Amino acid sequence: MLCEAEPKQLLASSHVLSDRRHAEQLAPIINNVCKQANISMREIDVVGVDIGPGLFTGMRVGIASAKTIAQVLDVPIIGISSLDILARSVATTERVVLATIDARRGELYWAMYRNDVGSSIEVKPPVVGKVSDCVADVVDRGQATLIVGNGALRHRVSISESLEATGLSIEWASEQLAQPSAGVLAVIVAELALHEQWQTATELQALYLRAPDAEINWQTRVNL
Repeated sequence: MLCEAEPKQLLASSHVLSDRRHAEQLAPIINNVCKQANISMREIDVVGVDIGPGLFTGMRVGIASAKTIAQVLDVPIIGISSLDILARSVATTERVVLATIDARRGELYWAMYRNDVGSSIEVKPPVVGKVSDCVADVVDRGQATLIVGNGALRHRVSISESLEATGLSIEWASEQLAQPSAGVLAVIVAELALHEQWQTATELQALYLRAPDAEINWQTRVNL
């Protein structure tokens, strides 16, 4: 996903959902978006990127590419969490927002937010854990909740059954909002850029929350 935006104005966007060939697809997407917006790369003032959590390969390719572009153009970079993007996509709700990303292996990444004048304020920092732990967080907060993101959707039946038993008011966001939106990312980045809330490419870090699967598998073998 990639787009460009001026404050409160989305200029162009492109959305491609793929588990493979991230590096090969990215350059053509960037060129296409620049053509849509009728600008050159040299006119970009700041680079924004989704820093995760999410699938490790896609994150690494996206972040590495964003850093390279920022360094080549000599512009700052702004990293936004996938969960922040999801929460902002439903920023008009008065409910507590549970933003979720599929972490695979039966786990979720999640964080919780409340909305204030169209902005999302984090009330539960990002974590990774079992679906039952996520449900427990919602129950502990005890408030009407809007659930968004592909993580919860993958486990919708079990989550719904667990929460219905508590009597809490639960609403599910549209499946069209299941993935972090490049357009929403661009708007957040544009707002932060107005206040110069950015980093250099060398300062930017990914939000992994857990070790890559390959590292976990290696540790498992070592401990056998």
